[in-house]
Amino acid sequence: MASLCGVLGDLDLAEDAAQEAFAIAAERWPRDGMPRHPVAWLVTTGRNRAIDRLRRERVLTDKLRLLPHDRGTAMMDDLDLDLDLDDGTIGDERLELIFACCHPALATHAQVALTLRALGGLSTEQIAHAFLVSEETMKRRLSRAKAKIKATGIPFAVPADRVLPDRLSTVLAVVYLIFNEGYPERSDLAAEAIRLGRLLTELMADEPEAYGLLALMLLHDSRRRARVVGDELVPLAEQDRSLHDRAEVEAGRSALDRALALRPATGPYVLQAAIASLQADDEIDWHEITLLYERLERLTGSPVVTLNRAVAIAEAGEPERALELVDSLDLDEYRYLHSTRAELLRRLGRDQEARAAFERAVRLATTEPERRLLARRLAQL
Repeated sequence: MASLCGVLGDLDLAEDAAQEAFAIAAERWPRDGMPRHPVAWLVTTGRNRAIDRLRRERVLTDKLRLLPHDRGTAMMDDLDLDLDLDDGTIGDERLELIFACCHPALATHAQVALTLRALGGLSTEQIAHAFLVSEETMKRRLSRAKAKIKATGIPFAVPADRVLPDRLSTVLAVVYLIFNEGYPERSDLAAEAIRLGRLLTELMADEPEAYGLLALMLLHDSRRRARVVGDELVPLAEQDRSLHDRAEVEAGRSALDRALALRPATGPYVLQAAIASLQADDEIDWHEITLLYERLERLTGSPVVTLNRAVAIAEAGEPERALELVDSLDLDEYRYLHSTRAELLRRLGRDQEARAAFERAVRLATTEPERRLLARRLAQL
């Protein structure tokens, strides 16, 4: 489908053409045998079907005007030809498709939905279920996003070097957003984000942040079985580490090593992956984690990172200093600020204040396991 997008310049048309090509292959290949170059066969068949469709609709000329001149000319020259391609001549246009789906002109929810549809292969129904909207709503979102790509001429291309860092950060953020959406309770969605992360490291093998993101997702996902046990959320410090997926830990650390071998390896995902790697040790070095959070805080300026640094400071044995830091943050609607503050107050023996903070955190909690954990902490006061 990515190759067809590169040829046709139209996401909807490419998707339909790919489906038709696979349907024809499912009918012919069992009967006639697989062609020598199956990928090239699929691309050529899909391309020709798309051209036939445009002809039938009598709008071929209008459609070609929307395409870059060289693409349109090539299609006109080859209308009646089955190109003699082999699989080696089919380029990997998945990277171009990723950047088109994650273009900043599209709303974030549209970027996520298009990425899952075009590169994840998820159905509209599956994406709608993942984001708790109706299938019709998601269908409209996808249609609007595809229409915007066409109307505004969003290119199926890797951005120029001068804008590539900013555009890559958007792509990574979309994949991480998909992971975070699935991490609490949707393992299938988290697994899809990890698959997309692997794809990015394959397509952008010299980008340390791509490896950093993959490492971060693998290391977090390795705790899944230990994080929620019997519908109860278990904090990291209390988790049964025998339930951690050691294979995922090692895969995450391998990706982190690759990121650190590249230069510069000081981006936010690499730093977060380094923190997650330290947290996977049996004896956690909270002082080192605090230093990494300081670097991450200087890099991002994020108050959420500051909150996480406060947690590390507390775990390193300085709850009073951690509480001062938490109280300096303007994050009143952020549920983790109140749960963190409540825990720090509890440790300092300030039970009445801790109770009020736990009650606020319970009201802001978004999942049942989280609410039960906070309610249990509250009952223990």
